[in-house]
Amino acid sequence: MSAEKKKLLEVKGLRTCFHIEDKTARAVDGVDFHVYENEVVGLVGESGCGKSVTALSILRLIPDPPGRITGGEIIFRGKDLLKLPYPEMRKIRGKDISMIFQEPMTSLNPVFSVGWQLKEAIRFHQRLTEKQVEDRAVEMLGLVGIPSPKARLKDYPHQFSGGMRQRVMIAMALSSDPALLIADEPTTALDVTIQAQILELMLEVKKKTHDAAILLITHDLAVVAETCQRVAVMYGGKIQEVAEVKPLFDEPLHPYTRGLLLSLPGFKNEDKNRLPVIEGMVPDIMSFPKGCKFNNRCPEVMPVCREEEPELREVSPGRQVRCHKCQKK
Repeated sequence: MSAEKKKLLEVKGLRTCFHIEDKTARAVDGVDFHVYENEVVGLVGESGCGKSVTALSILRLIPDPPGRITGGEIIFRGKDLLKLPYPEMRKIRGKDISMIFQEPMTSLNPVFSVGWQLKEAIRFHQRLTEKQVEDRAVEMLGLVGIPSPKARLKDYPHQFSGGMRQRVMIAMALSSDPALLIADEPTTALDVTIQAQILELMLEVKKKTHDAAILLITHDLAVVAETCQRVAVMYGGKIQEVAEVKPLFDEPLHPYTRGLLLSLPGFKNEDKNRLPVIEGMVPDIMSFPKGCKFNNRCPEVMPVCREEEPELREVSPGRQVRCHKCQKK
């Protein structure tokens, strides 16, 4: 009998709002999901659905004002991160939980050298001599594919391309062998060949810590299929479907998940001459429709969808979906 999986991270009822003048934007509106030890979980969805805000909330990096985490729990290794004192939270960031941010062009400080910034992260979290800090910085730049890494430590961010800055951010995030790596579109600015190398590097670093896990935020469903064990699909600030990768790709239950997958070239598309699309756009965060957040774009909408928002329910072991039609079956 196999040992029961242990949760490394569990997010319960997370709510994060942004107050703009007299309005409130509910960017994350009651999100529930978990990440087991030693697994890779994909968090997918269109831009504006709340993925990055969820990630920033886990690390308590929401700017206040205008943003604020207004409810929920974020349990990491048995501790609720929302209740920790700020100095203790600082020790966790970058060491136990690291994040690769989405914007490489603005994530590095332009007035400090790349080496200074990389070594600062290593120095803060690891008890190493200055020589060991320098060696570790050179090693990490080399691992992410920066040519002549020792010489490039002296350069400033403006001397690096966008893709190379992204690699520096990845090196910084991986330098302390974190237990949980939150990767927010980590390969967006990289060439395809470098993308594969970086994903492989992330998986290799994960193996160094026995219970380590990755939360991979991406638009690229091909990357999800290749690297993840489970997937959480997000829309309108809520999780709409959670499943293991193979069942999700074989039989997506939520209409939004089906729309995302059908928009991939060659994915179970009967019309070879036309690529299906999800009609419309993600609604304005200030004015989501009443009922199901997806009802104004859903091809299978029912009257109840416009009145009542469905709950996220388990429809089979390990499979959750937020849809009236699925819950009627």
